[in-house]
Amino acid sequence: MTTSSLPLPLRFALRELRGGLRGFLVFLACIALGVAAIAAVGSVSRAMTDGLARQGQAILGGDVAFTLVQRQATPEERAFLEKHGAVSEIASLRGMARLADGSDQTLVEIKAVDSPYPLYGTLKAGDAVDATAALNAGTALADPELFSRLGVKIGDTLQVGTAKLKLAGPIADEPDKLATGLGFGPRLLISRNTLDATGLVQPGSLVEWTYRLRMPDGSPDSAVVNLVETANTDLPKAGWQVRSRDDASPGLKRNISRFAQYLTLVGLAALIVGGVGVANAVGAFMELKRPVIATLRSLGAPGNLITQIYLIQILLIALLGVVIGLVLGALVPVLALQFLADVLPVGAETGLYPSALGYAALYGLLTALTFALVPLGRAGDIAPTALFRDGAAFGKVRPRIAFLIAAILSAVVLAGLAILLAYDQRIALYFVIGVAASFGLLRLVAWGVTALARRAPRLASTEWRLAVGNIHRPGALTGSVVLSLGLGLTVLVTIALIDGNLHRQLTQSLPERAPSFFFLDVQNSEAPAFVDFLKKEIPGSTVESVPMLRGRITALNQTPAEQVTPAPEVAWVLKGDRGVTFSATMPKNSRLSAGEWWAEDYTGPPLVSMVGEAARGLGLKPGDTVTVNVLGREITATIANLREVEWESLAINFVMVFSPSAFAGAPYSVLATLAHPGEANPAAEAKLMRDAGVEFPSVTAIRVREALDRISSILGQLMLAIRVASSIALAASVLVLAGALAAGHRQRLYDAVILKTLGATRGQLLYAFGLEYGLLGLATAVFAVLAGSLAAWGVVAGVMGQPFAIFPVTALGAALIAVTLTIGLGLAGTWRLLGKKAAPVLRNL
Repeated sequence: MTTSSLPLPLRFALRELRGGLRGFLVFLACIALGVAAIAAVGSVSRAMTDGLARQGQAILGGDVAFTLVQRQATPEERAFLEKHGAVSEIASLRGMARLADGSDQTLVEIKAVDSPYPLYGTLKAGDAVDATAALNAGTALADPELFSRLGVKIGDTLQVGTAKLKLAGPIADEPDKLATGLGFGPRLLISRNTLDATGLVQPGSLVEWTYRLRMPDGSPDSAVVNLVETANTDLPKAGWQVRSRDDASPGLKRNISRFAQYLTLVGLAALIVGGVGVANAVGAFMELKRPVIATLRSLGAPGNLITQIYLIQILLIALLGVVIGLVLGALVPVLALQFLADVLPVGAETGLYPSALGYAALYGLLTALTFALVPLGRAGDIAPTALFRDGAAFGKVRPRIAFLIAAILSAVVLAGLAILLAYDQRIALYFVIGVAASFGLLRLVAWGVTALARRAPRLASTEWRLAVGNIHRPGALTGSVVLSLGLGLTVLVTIALIDGNLHRQLTQSLPERAPSFFFLDVQNSEAPAFVDFLKKEIPGSTVESVPMLRGRITALNQTPAEQVTPAPEVAWVLKGDRGVTFSATMPKNSRLSAGEWWAEDYTGPPLVSMVGEAARGLGLKPGDTVTVNVLGREITATIANLREVEWESLAINFVMVFSPSAFAGAPYSVLATLAHPGEANPAAEAKLMRDAGVEFPSVTAIRVREALDRISSILGQLMLAIRVASSIALAASVLVLAGALAAGHRQRLYDAVILKTLGATRGQLLYAFGLEYGLLGLATAVFAVLAGSLAAWGVVAGVMGQPFAIFPVTALGAALIAVTLTIGLGLAGTWRLLGKKAAPVLRNL
């Protein structure tokens, strides 16, 4: 096909593009940066979720896994499983591993396996140790972290419960590690026979029994689905949680999707910030094309033809930016997955993911189209005489209504895409509303700054008068600078404040009020003696204890739990087992919000008190019923009341508190807490843990500070990734700001030359321009701090339900970044302009 055979608008567009992409570098960079961020996040997410799907059998440890809490499978249940394939039984619980001399101890996640383990994958130990032989011999394998925590080596002995276990070696590869989720301590791997010797399994102990089933080789997915349905049909009262190989680690899969969504939204924010650069670049480009447009209009070219020519050019340039972004987005995961292979929780293979790249490309093209349509809509309706006569005519012409409508529709499609493709559509909706509100508010800020400058009193200083006048004069940079920098800086402030508040809750506020220790698996028969022991060890301490069982909600108002659609924020209540308790009196850190508490001597049908937020999210109210499976027994209780709980105190409380008669005769353990009367004493805490291990070897002690530090460490890693992603939005802001300032340099050149001709020195001009840029940067910083604080408050207080605090250092940091960037970029371009000779410029005025 020859060029002459192409449609006329396309021929003109291609010929004009032969002149290069001068003026569109910021356009390209903004689109490429945003597209690359979204494509990279989507590709890494897909690589990890695909890895989960590929390794489903090994991660789960079988084709299907059946989990029971606080009880083993009955002979009938075991026979059902063995009828469908090979079965492996695994027990998981927490315990304390102590040095033989009792000088130190640590919390461990104990996993006891039988001889068929693992059904899929291979268990490997380090230092050339035969893992299977070591377990069969009654020795233990442990995470390398345990060796470093306790300072032990291979061959040393640890006290676990009532048994002394020899460490055979470190765990090198545990194929089903992800299936057990996040733990608060290092793994200690032992055999089932060894677990019996520890004496840790007692009536009511918090032990999770998992039965992995390996079906005959070649069993299709349909056979797995049929087995799960048969298990629920034939043994409806079993109360087990069932997972199949296609959902081996649902928690991790949810977290990957949720985290990818947050990073995608941050990348989309960068892309939208870049959209401002697109609008600026297109506007500046059309201004430069005034002579060309005037010539075409003089020769009879209709307005539609002109619009088509430049729309094609813009789309072609946008497509080039998208392609660059896709290439970068496809390469980043390859490099990232190579460097992070040792720390990723699942094996992820690099590759191209068309859907992730396609969504990123669609986001990029829609963003470019949304922001380019308005300036393009002005081009076709300017008369040739106005173009030749008035250099500012382009900016004064209103775009056609059709282009405004098209821009709005494109923005709606972009917003709808962001919401529909999101893992949590509520969060995505908040994001879209926040971005739209930020744009509107930034426009108001720019208008307000201009109005204030226009109404400012006459100042004595010439430089100040010039700076203030530049803010409100026609063609001022006020709108471009505020809009360019505002959104990116707002994202940065929001992320920083969320990060600061979460760390504050974990490291400052909570420990001041929280218990120092949680003690698990205290046997009911020894609970009074254990409480006396704690009070004797730490005189003046506050000790609380409550009975504890584990149960899973199986029905709400006789409707099976799997058929209930809860509110997203309380969906966790129906997933897996929950801790439950019973009490004659209401927990201390609670208050009733509906209904009444039962009498202390109540012995009637089961009643339950639920946390108000959870009940409302499940559509429940007093008088409704909840069915819970505890120890294989179905208990249906009537909701007597709703409670509001102060979870921040970390005091003992539960989503569901039952009347004492509900669990009459059921075996249970006791959960206890200890709070120091004053400042915690590390030496006294260490002695308490040593003595507790001697007196009560089956009790598990969790030091709250260590648990919070572990959570804080994980949170820090997540927030680091989010901060890195948010810096992309700030980088886009800097690019757009640089482009906006560059677009205004032509007018600044005329200003500088005329002022220099009238006697102004270079120093005076630099001072005046620096003041102007500083005032604009300060106004933007004030908005970013206010808007970012409001957004962070909405997330922390509204979504997370946590207390919110403002951090002055964050506000000052944002102001410093804004002012520095604006003054630095502005003066960097202005310095070059001030060196221009006056005569050539004055001749062309």
